[in-house]
Amino acid sequence: MSNTVVITGANRGIGLSFTQQYLARGYTVYAACRSASAELTASGAKVIDGVDVGSDAGIQKLDEALQGVTIDLLINNAGILRDESLGDLNLDTIRDQFETNALAPLRVTERLADRLSAKAKVALITSRMGSIADNTSGGRYGYRMSKAALNAAGMSLACDLKSRGVAVAILHPGLVGTEMIGGYGDITPDEAAERLMARIDELNLGNSGTFWHSNGQQLPW
Repeated sequence: MSNTVVITGANRGIGLSFTQQYLARGYTVYAACRSASAELTASGAKVIDGVDVGSDAGIQKLDEALQGVTIDLLINNAGILRDESLGDLNLDTIRDQFETNALAPLRVTERLADRLSAKAKVALITSRMGSIADNTSGGRYGYRMSKAALNAAGMSLACDLKSRGVAVAILHPGLVGTEMIGGYGDITPDEAAERLMARIDELNLGNSGTFWHSNGQQLPW
């Protein structure tokens, strides 16, 4: 029997690369997204589209689609990036980023927690931009704040799920050339997914709740 992974934000970028690479490993992949891409549809994954994890309806649709499924790995990958600066704050985009980047992974994990197998793993795809110690350039208020909140949620999840044998990874992918950041970056989505998968492979209860760069460097809070 193959392992089962659920991936949010799976239609493009790192999420699509996760999907393709876990399928190549022989996993059963449930790929959730707002709108399926041609590449995702052709991948062979079990696609759950119409899932906006920032909405009640999206969480409900994901929940219904996964009834009866035992999950070995949950990857909360979906996220959005907007830009605000001091003097040009947009509270609506800040709130949107909190809903999708911080609250949605927590809500998804809580909703699916009872379906996690013994010794399952949960991965939160965050950003080093959520590191307070690493912030030397300012700006990006909504993204930085929402990812810092996600990191805090990840630590609490690691504590709360430990008794069930479930480990939680808090992972920064690196500067990845995805559509979300305009296509520029140091590594490709495929390279990022491969490195993140190595970190997930290394995840256990001993390092659960720690914050890692995909290259294997532990990051400061």
